[in-house]
Amino acid sequence: MEIIIFIIAFVSTLLFTIFVRKALKFAEITDNPTISEHRHKAGTPTMGGLAILLGILLTTCFYFTNKNMIITTMMMMAGGLFGIMDDLIGLKPKEFQKVVKNIYSDSVYIGKLTLKVGEEARVATAKAKRDLKKLLAEGKVEIIGKVPVKKGAKERQKIFVHFVISLFLIATGAAGSTILGFNLGIFAIPVIIFGIIGSINVVNLIDGMDGLAPGILAIASAASAIFSILNGNINASLPFIAISGACFAFLIFNRYPATIIMGDTGSIALGAGYATAAILGNIILFSMVALTVPIISVMISLLYRLGIIKLAVEPLHHTLHYRGLSERKITFIYWMITLVVSIATIYLFKVLSL
Repeated sequence: MEIIIFIIAFVSTLLFTIFVRKALKFAEITDNPTISEHRHKAGTPTMGGLAILLGILLTTCFYFTNKNMIITTMMMMAGGLFGIMDDLIGLKPKEFQKVVKNIYSDSVYIGKLTLKVGEEARVATAKAKRDLKKLLAEGKVEIIGKVPVKKGAKERQKIFVHFVISLFLIATGAAGSTILGFNLGIFAIPVIIFGIIGSINVVNLIDGMDGLAPGILAIASAASAIFSILNGNINASLPFIAISGACFAFLIFNRYPATIIMGDTGSIALGAGYATAAILGNIILFSMVALTVPIISVMISLLYRLGIIKLAVEPLHHTLHYRGLSERKITFIYWMITLVVSIATIYLFKVLSL
């Protein structure tokens, strides 16, 4: 049964991605990157997460009697609908920001960035805009273009939306009050809310390079499914198998160079679905460890926003790209770390009976 679910999710998502990509191109629903290094991706169809949602939905139709599948799919649909709204809002630019190049013989400082000779950067912050006037007057930089900055909800508005999504799971009553073996009673509710919000933000943040988020989710979901099966919890494995199959199929088109981008439609849906499957299957700890890479990335971003550490660009994978690592190498490294961590965690939990 497990392999059949994977095949259905994989094949259906594969076919839906082909259809959705053509439809998005026809409707001219395409990406307009704000990261200057990603300007070549302009025109790539976005909101590709619709294909993942359709693939998961069709897979669930074959297993409509399984509660974990139904509720996980419902949560992904709720997250996907909110993601669609966010993606549609982001299609219209809020402003156009200048892109500058260092033409001086030495490094220059603009905003929080240090531009080496010949390097380019987007002038985003108020400090960077003030610095630009001085640098232009001194002839140290030149403006080489402009990039659009997408409209979008504020952080607190996004968190509120993610909170609302978590209420869908709480309303089902299916999550129960036992978390990690402890009966928390009513206090399980804030834990569930935190889990859903955290997972959505983790996946959303890591979705910044071709194939990065779906690749990590495919590996982490496959690992969570294997862990559940090894522990005799077949029901817990089913949603993870479906998510893994859908992500692997989408990855065919989303790997570098991507011909379709999943957008918030996909990242919010996957974040909500992954957390829901982990909560319903009572494997929260393992599934959380499997997402070590994006979780660490979020922690680094938080430290940056608090002013504790410095980054050239946020989040971490953009800093690595800025420092010279290619997008393919960064994505591969993140995938491999996720795979190694997942295998090691299965070994520690199962073989050593931790």
